[in-house]
Amino acid sequence: MGDLISTHLDEARREVITARTGELMGEFGRLYEQQYAVALFNKMRFDLEGGGGPQNQLLHRKAHDRGLHPKGTINCAGYRVLTSMEEYLELLNTSLPGVKAKVGSSSFLKCATQFPLILWHPYARHYYFYVVTEKEQQKWSAVFQDCVRHTNNGLSEECKVQTPAFTDAVRLYRQAHGHYGTWDMMCGTPPQILANLVMETLLPEMRDLITPKLKGKMHERQRNWMLISDAVYGLVQSQTQAQYEAVVQSCEAGRPPLETTIRTDMDQIITSKEHVTSKIRALVLPKAEKLLKVSIQPYISSILDALMEPTSRGFFEVKDLFFRELVDMSKNLLNDGNKEKLGEHMDKISMLAFHPVKMQSCYEKVETLSLEGLQQRFDVSSPSVFVQRAQILMREQMDDAVYTFEQLLHKSLEGQEQEDLSKTIQGCQDRVIKKFDYDSSTVRKKFFREALLQIFIPYMLKQLSPSCSAELPSFQELIFEDFSRFILVENIFEEVVLHTVMKDIMLAVKEAAVQRRHNLYRDSIVLTDSDPNLLLLGENPPIDWAEEYGGGQEEVDGENTGDPEVQKRRRVKQVVSMIQIEGNASVLPNESSLEVPAVDDIPEEGTEVRSDTSLSQKSEKQVSNGTKEDVKKNAVDDKPPTNRSVLKEEESTTERSLQGTEIKSAIDCAIQEIEKAVQEEEHEARTQKTAESSSLKEETAAEDVKPTSSCEEGARINPADTNKDTTSSTEKPSDSPVLEVEAVTSSEQQENHITASTQESHTENPIAPSQHDNSGFQSPTNEAAEEEQQGGKKECNDSETGDDTGKGEIAHMDHQ
Repeated sequence: MGDLISTHLDEARREVITARTGELMGEFGRLYEQQYAVALFNKMRFDLEGGGGPQNQLLHRKAHDRGLHPKGTINCAGYRVLTSMEEYLELLNTSLPGVKAKVGSSSFLKCATQFPLILWHPYARHYYFYVVTEKEQQKWSAVFQDCVRHTNNGLSEECKVQTPAFTDAVRLYRQAHGHYGTWDMMCGTPPQILANLVMETLLPEMRDLITPKLKGKMHERQRNWMLISDAVYGLVQSQTQAQYEAVVQSCEAGRPPLETTIRTDMDQIITSKEHVTSKIRALVLPKAEKLLKVSIQPYISSILDALMEPTSRGFFEVKDLFFRELVDMSKNLLNDGNKEKLGEHMDKISMLAFHPVKMQSCYEKVETLSLEGLQQRFDVSSPSVFVQRAQILMREQMDDAVYTFEQLLHKSLEGQEQEDLSKTIQGCQDRVIKKFDYDSSTVRKKFFREALLQIFIPYMLKQLSPSCSAELPSFQELIFEDFSRFILVENIFEEVVLHTVMKDIMLAVKEAAVQRRHNLYRDSIVLTDSDPNLLLLGENPPIDWAEEYGGGQEEVDGENTGDPEVQKRRRVKQVVSMIQIEGNASVLPNESSLEVPAVDDIPEEGTEVRSDTSLSQKSEKQVSNGTKEDVKKNAVDDKPPTNRSVLKEEESTTERSLQGTEIKSAIDCAIQEIEKAVQEEEHEARTQKTAESSSLKEETAAEDVKPTSSCEEGARINPADTNKDTTSSTEKPSDSPVLEVEAVTSSEQQENHITASTQESHTENPIAPSQHDNSGFQSPTNEAAEEEQQGGKKECNDSETGDDTGKGEIAHMDHQ
């Protein structure tokens, strides 16, 4: 490859690349310096006068610390994620005119599987990945798209001077060269965007110089051109990086005197600008209003509807996903409502906004956005610019909701008892949902206004510039020289055009809010400082749920989780953990994904806990120590908690506590009676005749299958078993509600089961009192089970007479 690059990118061509880059950066630098002073003035004026509008109700998370450095990186800014070779080859053919490739014809494009994943870029090298199943392809596609979305958003909104100065300079440069409208390659960091700007004109020039000299077959020429293009792009980007940093440093060095001038002459600058604006408005307004009436107003409502429908569906899906995750957590905590489990669940939910697979359902809603028929008219390259912006806002909204819930819940848990956990979660959830609705309305209305301006303003500027631009320089004479750096006639011209169309856009969005078609709040509803206590929580440090509630000093995989480095790794939410090989949830040792839950570990709404009877029977044969119940319970414990638990709102904490006390007393009494009955049973078994034993076995042989399976089914459907500690010697009654479908075995079935179990235990494995194990004893959790326990106690008392019913009760308890 080195010979290829050095051959086609010799010193002469490198000088051409440097010259073209220098020319663009020189013109951009001049525009940036002008826009920097204007942006600084606008920022200081805004800080002084303040801005109106609604205040966000949700808290905003300031930063995420991933904790570990990746083993390798791919800068995904400007890339597209492709899942078919046909789509890739179609794009590849456009990069090298005259060379057409077909699927399977190129040696370096042979697919290892039927499910490729390709990262395509118009200038940089391409990346190829292959997965085994379609499900894995969908998951990895979601992950890569999230990476692209994240890296494309490279301009920080926190930089109130540098960011607007940069975007305005790029826009003015493109307009000066006849390019109005949206631009797909306005993505990444400023040096990357500038490199894209250079490559927009440089790449065709280099292609015309180099491609005629490329040798070899068709696929070789395509591959070589891709490598050459990547080398040119890398060279351009290194130069734009250095020159952009030099421009920024120069502007930052001259900032103090500019700020001094602005503070001193703020009022005079504002007065001078208003005077010039009135003059330019008189020139532009008649032409702008005519253009607006004929070419803009008829399309506002249709374009707004095209934007609102998919965007609102996406935000509704964000709200539903957030709600479902909290409901699932509440259900799971009802089965085992301790704070350690809470820490585990919250550790997952805290990164929900950055879980690309779970968020994909939200992103897909807005991907249906289409501006078909309007793109060419208004010079919109593609709707991808608006789709990506809406998706970024959706992710931010989800993270704000999660972060606000974290802070409210953490504050509410201080001094709260365990019994109040479910009620506390519900209260915090309701508060966040209300705030989410308000912020969602505010964010969407702002997005609609900005999107409409991005569509209409470039079109109007393109139509008005030929007739107005020639007269604009004459207005520069009306500006004092001391203020000329802060007042530019080109900017005032655009502001006049913007205000002309802005009132129609505001009216259209306002009417949509009044109709409540998409759950938009009216502009008259403004909440400011509605929850000052919540704003104070936003200043708190991030919450480490795994450390604070998850038992941070336990040993996990031979490591002390109290170690700061181990805690750091535990907090890392690696993308690898979200993609598991289908049918295999194992992970490699010593990998960062070891501490991170997989996609399947986060329960989804509607899933059920299913236990395979044949698997549990196989496990019973393999385990020699412990009862069958222990094996079944361990098998259930390895599965995520069921979401089918029915919440009994009428059952209070006091009633459950009393019920647990009564059940425990019944259990203790039953155990004492059982031990006494076992001793009598052994004595009676030794004196029993062989003929009587054979007769009893014949009577009960036909009843062995159904009662046993009923017992196993009862163990499987009991949700309380999913959260019991298998290491405890005596299990405590569950405080959580149980399934309504759980039923107690009828007295006839139980008697059959008792008799069959008795004979089996007599003939196959007699149980001595010293071998009796209560660890598998199943505690009933409803009133029907309690009554059965009382009946069981009575049967135990009857067993002193030596009848068959007493024998059956002993064996039944031993089986449990």
